[in-house]
Amino acid sequence: MKLKQIAEILGGTIEGNPEQEVSHIAEIEHAGVGEITFISNPVYAKYYETTKASAIIVAKNFEAKDIRTDITLIRVEDPYMCFVNLLELFSKDAVTEEISISALSSVGKNSTLGENISIGDFTTIGKDCTVGMNTRICSNVSVGNGVSIGENSYIGSNVVIYRKCKIGNNVIIHSGTVIGSDGFGFAKNKDGSYKKIPQTGIVLIDDDVEIGSNCCIDRATIGETHICRGVKMDNQIQIAHNVVIGEDSIIISQVGIAGSTKIGKRCIIAGQAGIVGHLTICDDVVIGAAVGVTKSITKPGVYAGYRFKPIKENLKEEAYIKEIPFIKEKLKIIEKSLNKDK
Repeated sequence: MKLKQIAEILGGTIEGNPEQEVSHIAEIEHAGVGEITFISNPVYAKYYETTKASAIIVAKNFEAKDIRTDITLIRVEDPYMCFVNLLELFSKDAVTEEISISALSSVGKNSTLGENISIGDFTTIGKDCTVGMNTRICSNVSVGNGVSIGENSYIGSNVVIYRKCKIGNNVIIHSGTVIGSDGFGFAKNKDGSYKKIPQTGIVLIDDDVEIGSNCCIDRATIGETHICRGVKMDNQIQIAHNVVIGEDSIIISQVGIAGSTKIGKRCIIAGQAGIVGHLTICDDVVIGAAVGVTKSITKPGVYAGYRFKPIKENLKEEAYIKEIPFIKEKLKIIEKSLNKDK
């Protein structure tokens, strides 16, 4: 595309050659002639002087130390979001996928398939299922009886969706994820052995959710494990039975959330955080990496530390810990002074 076309789409202004054509999007460190890149994080501004890109998307207030006549700038309000929109535009026709139902797949009785769907090799869809139009189900997927999958969704290879679970529209589930396996529920007998508690509920996944690879979302004991609209989940995440994840929340890799915990809207849970069961996390909470949450959070904000606490409090404690060696030396001096006086 010519840069003047890109600038028009992004609502940006051009400084340089509007007739320059670009064919790829690249990282600023590695971009070459005929490629476009972007600067959003100030950390990458240093590459402006050395990049070989033909064009860069920058903020309106971006200031370069030296003017480069070999690079065209497109100034926009939000370089990162414009980069995302451009990626979407360039990748729209990058992969042409065949729309077909493989002869090596299996569809059970009374299941309804929408128009323009694709089902890969060795995929099994149980009876009484529904699959919405424009949905793609890749190879080696197992869909249990009574499952519903909405429109325009993508189910990656080797995904397993257990019986009666409900998947909304525009949902992406990446390879290896398991939806609706039994929750970890056991009752202890008097002799110390354990009796399995039947897990009779389902997993409900709303519209516009994306779930990474190798995640496990357990079905409810009764009722629903509910992943609400717009939630984005990274890889290798464990969601236990009857958990609710509020709208537009983000969960990073290796997070574990125990049973019946309720996460609010617009929360961010960073990698390797662990949340115990039966808690309530209010809206707009950020939980830092590797944080252990042991009680409910009722106030929005950022929480950090191994045993979670408001981040300012945690940083103060970290600062005090660093002072311990100096305090120790001061105490030695005071002790010596006291001993001399004796």
